[in-house]
Amino acid sequence: MDWTTNLALLMGTIVLLMLIGLPVAMAFLASNVIGAFLFMGGIAGIDQLARNSIASVITFSLTPIPLFVLMGEVLFQTGLALKVIDGFDRLIYRVPARLPIISVVAGTAFSAVSGSTIATTAMLGRSMTPVMLKKKYHPSLAMGPIIAIGGVDMLIPPSALIVLFGSLANISITKLLFAGILPGVALACLFVLYILLRAKISPSMVPTDDVGTRYSGWEKYKPLVTYVLPLMSIFAVVIGTMTGGIATPTEAAALGAAATIVLALAYRALTLSSLLASLKGTVHVSGIILFIIVGATSFSQLLGMSGATNGFLGMISEMSLGTTTLLIMMILVLIVLGCFVDQISMMLLTLPFFMPLVLTAGIDQIWFGVLFLIAMQMGLMTPPFGLLLFTMKSVVPPSISINQVFASAMPFVIISVLMLVVIFLVPSVATWLPGLIG
Repeated sequence: MDWTTNLALLMGTIVLLMLIGLPVAMAFLASNVIGAFLFMGGIAGIDQLARNSIASVITFSLTPIPLFVLMGEVLFQTGLALKVIDGFDRLIYRVPARLPIISVVAGTAFSAVSGSTIATTAMLGRSMTPVMLKKKYHPSLAMGPIIAIGGVDMLIPPSALIVLFGSLANISITKLLFAGILPGVALACLFVLYILLRAKISPSMVPTDDVGTRYSGWEKYKPLVTYVLPLMSIFAVVIGTMTGGIATPTEAAALGAAATIVLALAYRALTLSSLLASLKGTVHVSGIILFIIVGATSFSQLLGMSGATNGFLGMISEMSLGTTTLLIMMILVLIVLGCFVDQISMMLLTLPFFMPLVLTAGIDQIWFGVLFLIAMQMGLMTPPFGLLLFTMKSVVPPSISINQVFASAMPFVIISVLMLVVIFLVPSVATWLPGLIG
């Protein structure tokens, strides 16, 4: 069969199965079994596919995923994450629009010690949004910053999605983890700047009487010193050991997970029930991710066996596109795709085609990786299917409509587009830190 027919068969099967409600991983696996039977020699091909699938997940490079997820689960299940909010609240108790700003700052801090994007959005949405709505903040400021910072969570290490992306794209995971830091922090700063400007331009969107409790002396800085700084030390351990060449990403993740558990024990916040809940959440999330890797790896192999990869590359080569044009086209595909499918599906559907193009065109893989990650971050909060939009809708009062949730995220989507343009024009924003570690 022609490569276009083979590609249509594989992709069509996946899309059809997802449309009828089959989970992403199962849709890919079902398509892979059909493809293996057709393109790899019948039953023997399916047997070989199973062997290849097992080999794809018994690799040391994937072990940071459950460890990063465990760090976030322990913080959220023990309630230590909420202590960070109090620590920042005492410092900026008189700043206009302080609660949305606290949501962004605290969310950025969580990103540095948590690998769970959805957990960050759910926790902040559940704890902060009802308070802001009660204080008469405009719904867009009560929800938008939390949705936006949930997306930033995937850019700042430790990030399970970065590890997954690096594994699927065969890019250095250590360098990718470092590459996301500056764009992630810059996005958070832009979000804070937008909130301040919005409060200044439209004073009616923020309450005039929202002033926190005033503390002085040690009481003002106590939560910061007692909780925030020790939690930030976990980030220093993870990043510092990798920077100094002391530990691999896996070893750094293990140190971070151990430090998180030790801190939770020191604060007497870790109970048997919270530990079991953390482990259960870790197994659930990690199992899903590893299952997806099995499907993605096999799918990439089938694309090669069916001739689809070489056929697609040949078609693009015949178009004689310049590197810049090619990169812009890939980014536009990601942005449009992010409006309709989840981030893991984006990786599974595009990386088998995009990475050969990136390598052939000589595009810096780390730079492309960050552009890809920001496009995914935008997809998390872009209507109509942004995952964080529905996460927020699930934790806000029923009186808030899904359209209000959509509208609250749009200013932050625009800011993310601007950051994407900046990194496209100035690649060093993404590549400078990874360059320091060689």
